[in-house]
Amino acid sequence: MNFDFRKRPTSTKRLSTTFAVMALRRHSVTRFLELLPGALLLDVRSPSEYAHAQLPGALSLPLFSDAERAQVGTAYKQVSREAAIKIGLDHFGPKMRAMIETVERTARARDLGEKPPICVYCWRGGMRSGAVAWLLDLYGFDVHVLDGGYKSFRNYVLETFTLPLPLRILGGYTGSGKTELLHELKTLGETVIDLEGLACHKGSAFGNIDMPPQPTQEQFENLLALEIRAVIGSAIGNRESAMDASDAGSFLPVPEAAKSSFRDVPWSVGPNVEEKGNVAGSEAIPDSRFPIPASRPIWLEDESQRIGQLHIPHRLWATMRQSPVYFLDIPFEQRLAHIVEEYGVLDRERLRDAIDRIRQRLGGLDHKLALQHLDEDNLSECFAILLRYYDKHYGKGLQNRTGLEQLLHRVPCADVRPDNAHALIRSTQ
Repeated sequence: MNFDFRKRPTSTKRLSTTFAVMALRRHSVTRFLELLPGALLLDVRSPSEYAHAQLPGALSLPLFSDAERAQVGTAYKQVSREAAIKIGLDHFGPKMRAMIETVERTARARDLGEKPPICVYCWRGGMRSGAVAWLLDLYGFDVHVLDGGYKSFRNYVLETFTLPLPLRILGGYTGSGKTELLHELKTLGETVIDLEGLACHKGSAFGNIDMPPQPTQEQFENLLALEIRAVIGSAIGNRESAMDASDAGSFLPVPEAAKSSFRDVPWSVGPNVEEKGNVAGSEAIPDSRFPIPASRPIWLEDESQRIGQLHIPHRLWATMRQSPVYFLDIPFEQRLAHIVEEYGVLDRERLRDAIDRIRQRLGGLDHKLALQHLDEDNLSECFAILLRYYDKHYGKGLQNRTGLEQLLHRVPCADVRPDNAHALIRSTQ
């Protein structure tokens, strides 16, 4: 059988007799993300890498299991690149058909059609994504690879938190209905990011009750960065598009692409095998050529830096602390009634556990009284003790802001209700 490597087949029917050298299309992070609507996103890293964090919406399609990845990485380090590639091929070959069928099945399940565009990434955009891209391209899919892999995406995420974001901080004591008001502001056309929604936690000792598990810290950052990029849209410009890998210079056959950028990158390389440069500690510098217009400020709820087990990225947290605060000034009794309505339906044992977690901060007497009122189903008295504690805690955090007199805007409200959103908007004008 003769194979013609010079030209691409015109249809998949000719794949049995004709192969083509694939044009590996690599894209910058910005362009890669633009391609995702309507595409099937594949994460071909190992299962443990995927479980730790991933691009939201990605299907885990690991080229290697964790054990296989470790085996290939060890061979690369201790023997040679060629030895690692041979071991990788031993693992890859038997999986090819199953990987194609998984892609087809997932595309149908997600109503993406028979042959949707495929977007692929691995840790550094090396051989793992290249191998899977080759296979799917050979089968007839339109394949796009993230240049620099997940590592470049993480740098993009960390850079996001350094941007000079125009923020408006929605403040107020516990029970002011801040989360509900964020949603109301959004319906009124305001730009909003729900930190607690992304963190799957309501921000207090009681915040995890009836909530889904929190994401990992890294995944929370990924979600938050994409949310920020989505709401600021094109305001920051698209400086990466000018250097996008879809330009003519990036259309390299697989061998040339491997030699030019990823010659020494093994299939198994990832954070636990070899990492040149500390992604988590990278300091990204925002590009001041694309300032974000203050005409589209972003509303965020005032939070402590920790939300459950997660923390707001330090650079974003610093920006929040320097941004204007619109403080909902609502009487204690109205806030208490709102808290009783919201939290009174929760499981009593979960409430007891939460009260126990803040025992030392409450003090022995208040802890004892809160539990006693809870056991007596006197939720109003129980939550009144807790609310006084959280008011004191929040007030201390509020006063710790530098330049508070210039940042603080009080918004008096008689009760906890959705139309407080209109009062908030008026206070900004």
